[in-house]
Amino acid sequence: MPLSGDLLRLADAVLFPGFTGHAPPDWIRRRLGAGLAGVVLFSRNIADPAQVARLTAALRAENPEVLVGTDEESGEVTRLEADTGSSRPGGYALGVVDDVDLTESLAAGLGADLSRAGISLDFAPSADVNSNPDNPVIGLRAFGADPALVARHTRAFVRGLQSAGVAACAKHFPGHGDTSVDSHHGMPVVAESGIEDALFPFREAIAEGVKAVMTGHLLVPSYDAELPATLSPKVLTGLLREELGFDGMIITDGIEMAAVAGTYGIGGASARALAAGADAICVGGEHADEATAAGIRDAIAAAVTTGLLPEERLAQAARRVRELATWAASSGSQDPADGQVGLAAARRAIRVTRRSTAAVLPLGPEPCVVELAPEMNLAIDRKTPWGVGEPLSRLRPGTSTVRLTAGRSTGPELERVLGQAAGRPLVVVVRDAHRHRWQSEALRHLLSARPDTVVVEMGLPARSDLGAVHIATYGSARVCGQAAAEALTGSL
Repeated sequence: MPLSGDLLRLADAVLFPGFTGHAPPDWIRRRLGAGLAGVVLFSRNIADPAQVARLTAALRAENPEVLVGTDEESGEVTRLEADTGSSRPGGYALGVVDDVDLTESLAAGLGADLSRAGISLDFAPSADVNSNPDNPVIGLRAFGADPALVARHTRAFVRGLQSAGVAACAKHFPGHGDTSVDSHHGMPVVAESGIEDALFPFREAIAEGVKAVMTGHLLVPSYDAELPATLSPKVLTGLLREELGFDGMIITDGIEMAAVAGTYGIGGASARALAAGADAICVGGEHADEATAAGIRDAIAAAVTTGLLPEERLAQAARRVRELATWAASSGSQDPADGQVGLAAARRAIRVTRRSTAAVLPLGPEPCVVELAPEMNLAIDRKTPWGVGEPLSRLRPGTSTVRLTAGRSTGPELERVLGQAAGRPLVVVVRDAHRHRWQSEALRHLLSARPDTVVVEMGLPARSDLGAVHIATYGSARVCGQAAAEALTGSL
């Protein structure tokens, strides 16, 4: 049976697709003119702030109240600064400093940058409590492992962003922190024992007036033993709406992720998420084509005709999306951001542990830097630069840097590096060394030959007793590398 035009337009009113290119393709323009709710920008859409402003202006020429969303958490997950590395550290560094005024100021500056670029919805902050240090996808994106700390910084980040007229979106409800599976690839399960701690930051974000909440593709057996949160009426309607009292827009995490689409397909998962209580469907991280967006629209409309998705529920979802769009259209801010807040925060987050009585720091001339580079999760753009070698070379001319991946970190290669570093200061940079056996083994090899090595951990530091000096940055953003280089040279 053909689907009615009105029903297809209603389905479009809850859809946030991605697309390719630095300008909106024709299909996006057409769909916006016909009522498409919004779009999601990824780093592939972003060259520089001026280009993004032109892009978003072109989108608004088709639909003045379009919601333009992006994942700009600061730190590791950045879209605006994917090519350069973020000028602001991520959540964990802010939690280490534990200055809520600093967090609010940083978020307000981020909001100002987003607003000037025409972005009205930021999929941040991560309100997850990273209580599992082996978590492969949250880690430094969280403010920490303590629910109260995460809650107060979540509130501060929400205040800062929304003071700039950009809608904040607390994620990944009901909490992705106490998991050991990446929902891009499989189904994480949240233990019943930690669910109240996981919910606390979301309760506080709602009390702060957060405009949106993003679902996590997580199984929460204490609420629903069969359906992941994104598809569960018990979690989205019973818990988030009724128990926690949230009345803003609920948007899904990327609906093409395996934890939900693997069972129901992208269209089927979209319809079921809306039926469960979600208001908006986010798609396009991996499937950014017109056919995918049209298929989701058609699947939503078809679900109404079959009774899977009540039309009243779809209309309610579209209303919540419109309400957020109206708020965003009248709340923009063009106040300039303080360009120094991010570096100041990164400097304050540095933690140095000295384990040798020898004068290891400041480094002498022409240091050798070895960066051990693990494969990152899909939330982190692979092209985003990170490390200590580049900023250190500006402070210590003659610095040499070698970057090793798991495949290159062999015994002969490590011996070759040690030969190059003979008679020179040696710095080894790691990211989440405790989660990657090859990093731990490479580090052990290097430290056994050079106990005077300085170790810089740019991930989550599970231990600080490695190297003659251990430096924890709690992040790999550009400013974290700069702050580490300053610590190495005594200029911090």
